[in-house]
Amino acid sequence: MANTDPFSASIIPFEVPEQMRAFAEKGVSQARDNYAKFKDVAETHNGTIEAVFTSVSKGASEYSAKLMEIMKANTTATLDFAQELIGVKTPAEAMELWTSHTKKQFEALTAHSKELAELTQKVATESVEPIKANASKLFKPAA
Repeated sequence: MANTDPFSASIIPFEVPEQMRAFAEKGVSQARDNYAKFKDVAETHNGTIEAVFTSVSKGASEYSAKLMEIMKANTTATLDFAQELIGVKTPAEAMELWTSHTKKQFEALTAHSKELAELTQKVATESVEPIKANASKLFKPAA
């Protein structure tokens, strides 16, 4: 029986020229290199993100602890003030105690605000540090 495949006669066997073969091999090699670089950058980037989240989480814990410390100090100061106010004998003594307490609270507020601002700056700086450390890897031009 004769060959009935209509395409078998139209396919002309040919050799791929050496230049085309070299070009294709070079393209595949470059693609592999680029993939390896991309994979390295992606893994580094993931590590950087994890480091940022770890730093932010630690900073949030420190910030929460500082807020609790401040709230405890304020509550203690208010209860002490109320205790002292109960023992006051004259309006002048009450006014002096009130003025003293208000001054102390304002000073404490100023100090606490400064502490929280410094802690916020520290957390922000520590959170950005992993990004800065890996920026050269992340944004290094491909060779």
